[in-house]
Amino acid sequence: MRIESVELENIRSHTKTKAEFQRGFNCLVGGVGWGKSSVLYAIDFALFGDPIGRSYEYLLREGAESGKVVLKFTQDGKTFTITRGIHKRGKGINQDWEQLKLTQDGTTVASAKSEAVAEQLKAITGLDKDLFREIVWVRQEQLKQLLDLTPRERQKRLDELFGLSDYEVGWTQLQGVQKEYEVEKRLYERDPDIVVIDKLTAEYDKAVQEFANTEAQIDGLKRRQTETENTLKEATQQLQSLEELRKQTEELKRKEAQLKTNIENTEDRITRLADEIKQKNTYIESINEKLQSLENELKSHRETLKNAGLSSDQSPDELRRHLQALEEQLRTLGGEKEASRKEMQEAWKRISALTAESKCPLCLQNLSEVYKKDLLDRLNKTNTDGEQTLAELQKNLEKLDEMRNLISNTERNMQMTAPKIDDLKARISEEQLELEMRSKEFDEKHLLEKQLRKDLEALQTEISRFDLTALDAARMMRDQAFIEFSDVKNKLETAENRKSDLAGRIEEFRQRLNNAEEKLERKKRIENLLEIVTGVRDAYRSIQPKMRSEFVAYLQRMIQQSLDELVGGAGPALTAKIDDTYSPMVKGEEGFEREVTNLSGGERTLLAFAYRLGMGQLIMQSRTGHGLYMLLLDEPTESLGPEDGSIDRLAEAISRLKAIEQIIAVTHSEVFAEKAEHVIRLEKEAGISRATVEK
Repeated sequence: MRIESVELENIRSHTKTKAEFQRGFNCLVGGVGWGKSSVLYAIDFALFGDPIGRSYEYLLREGAESGKVVLKFTQDGKTFTITRGIHKRGKGINQDWEQLKLTQDGTTVASAKSEAVAEQLKAITGLDKDLFREIVWVRQEQLKQLLDLTPRERQKRLDELFGLSDYEVGWTQLQGVQKEYEVEKRLYERDPDIVVIDKLTAEYDKAVQEFANTEAQIDGLKRRQTETENTLKEATQQLQSLEELRKQTEELKRKEAQLKTNIENTEDRITRLADEIKQKNTYIESINEKLQSLENELKSHRETLKNAGLSSDQSPDELRRHLQALEEQLRTLGGEKEASRKEMQEAWKRISALTAESKCPLCLQNLSEVYKKDLLDRLNKTNTDGEQTLAELQKNLEKLDEMRNLISNTERNMQMTAPKIDDLKARISEEQLELEMRSKEFDEKHLLEKQLRKDLEALQTEISRFDLTALDAARMMRDQAFIEFSDVKNKLETAENRKSDLAGRIEEFRQRLNNAEEKLERKKRIENLLEIVTGVRDAYRSIQPKMRSEFVAYLQRMIQQSLDELVGGAGPALTAKIDDTYSPMVKGEEGFEREVTNLSGGERTLLAFAYRLGMGQLIMQSRTGHGLYMLLLDEPTESLGPEDGSIDRLAEAISRLKAIEQIIAVTHSEVFAEKAEHVIRLEKEAGISRATVEK
C-alpha cells in the first residue's frame, strides 16, 4: 500500500488542505500546533473511521458544521480512494454515512457502511485497524514503548502480536476440556443404560417375540373382521332396502292422509259453492226486480213527456235545454205583460187628466171638445185592448209555468232514476260474472273430487302390499351381524393397542439400547479424545518455547538487518541480540554487551527504530503474507538533540531504508527534514494551516 494524497476539509486547523506523497522518504515539517499530526490522524480516520480514543469533536474544526477527508492510495498497481465525512447534529458530532465511499479506479467498491469498507480494505491491503496502529503508524512517544516495557510485559505483548499467546490460551482452555472429558467418562462408566445393557437386550428380544405373536393374532382378527363386516353390510343393505320401503310406505300413508284431507276440503268447498251459487241467483233476481221497477218508473216519466207534447226519448240534457228555453219565454212574456200594464196605467192617467180639464196631457194645450172626445175614445179602446192582451199573456204565462214545472219534475226524476238503473245493471253484470266463476269452480271441484278419490284408491292398494314381519326379521339379522362385527372389532382394537404398546416398548428399548451403544461409542471416543487432548496440551506446552525461539531468531535477524541498513557504515557497527523475553542486548565494536538502559539516546532511538522495523516486517509477513511497505512516523526525534548530530544520523538512517517503499514522517526538526526526498511544509496563519511542497 502506498499513499498518493490526502485531502482535509475542516479537519482540526485545516480548512482545505491537500498533501501529496511520493515513494521513499516523505517529511511533514512545521512548528508545534501547525497541523502536522492532524494529517496522520486524518489518514487513520479515512482508513478506519475511528477518532483513536478521542471523540469526533477532536477532528472537526471549531465552528465548522461538517468536515471531510479524501485518501487516495495504490495497491498492486490499482488506485483506490476512500472518502469519509463528519457532521454536527445538535450537540453531537458523528460520521456522515452518506459521504462514506471506497472506489477502485473510479468504480464504487463499498459505501454507506463502515463494516463493508473495512472488510474491502482488509481484503485489498491485508491491514486492519489494530495492525495499522500497532505496526504501520508509530505515534508520538511510542517509538521506544516496547523497549521501555519489562521483559515479562514485552514477552506477553509480542507473544500476542506473533500469535504465540494462542498456544498458552489453547493449553489453558484444553485443561477445562480435559476435565470435562474425564467427568463425562466417569459418568458413562456409571450410566444405568450401560450397566444394564444385557438386561435391556433380553427384554427387547422378549418384546419383539410378543410383538410378532400379536401381529399374527391381528392378521386372524382382520380376516374375521372382513367376514363379519361383509355379513353386516349385506344385512344392513337388506334392512336399508326394507327401511326405504317402509319410508316409502309411510310417505304413501302421509299422502293418503293428505288426499283424504284434500277430498274433505274439496267436498266442503263444493257445498259452500252450491250455497253461494244459490244465494247469487236469489240476489240477482232481487236486483232484476228493482231494475224492472226503476225502468217502469222511467217509462212513466217518458209517457208524461209524451202526453205533454214532447218527445219521450229526450235525454236529461235535452230536457234541461228545453227548460232553459221555457224560462226565456217566461221572462219575455213577463216583460210584455209588464209593458202592457204600464201602457194601460199611462192611458188611465191621461183619461183622468182629460176628464178633469181640456188640456193635452203631453203638451198642456187646450183641446177642443171634439178632439177631446175622440182622444178619450181612443184611450179607452187602448185600455180595452190592453186588458185583453194582459188576459191572453197571463193565460200563456200560466201554461208555460205549468209546462216548466212538469218538465223540471220529470227531468229531476229521470236524473235520479237513470244512475240507479245503470248501477243496478253494473251490479247485475258483476254478480253474473261472479256466478259464472263460482259455477266454473263448482264444476272443477266436482272433477277434482272424482280424481282425488281415484288416486286415493290406487294409493291404498299400493300401501296394502308392505309386510312389517320382513322388516323385523331383517332388523334382527342386522343387529346380530353388528354384535359379531363389534366383538371382532373390539378384539382387533385391543390387539392393535397391544401391538402399539409393544411397538412403543420396543422403540423405547431400541432407543435405550441405541443410547447405550452410542454412550459406549461416546465413552470410547472420549477415552481417545482424552489421549489426544492430553497429547495436544503437552504439545502446546512444548511448542510455544520452540516457536518463540524461532520468532526470536527471525526477529534478531530482522532487527540486525534493519540496524545495518540504518547505520549503513556511517557510524560504529552495532550487533543486536534478543533473548527469550524478546529483550534486546547490543554489542559494540569493542565486544561488550550492553542493555538498553545503558545505551545513549541516539543508540536507543536507532535500536527502537530497528526493533520496530524488524518486528513490523515479521508480523506483516506472518499476518498478511508480505513485508512492511509503508511506515508513518510521528515525531521520531522526540528524545534527540541537534547538538550531538543524532537527529541528522536518524534522518540519514531513515533515508537509507530501501526495504520500505514509503515513509511519511512528521517532525518539527528542520535538520531531520533536510534528509527527506519529499518535503511538505506546514504553516499556520490566523488559525488556519496550509501545506506547501518544497521538494
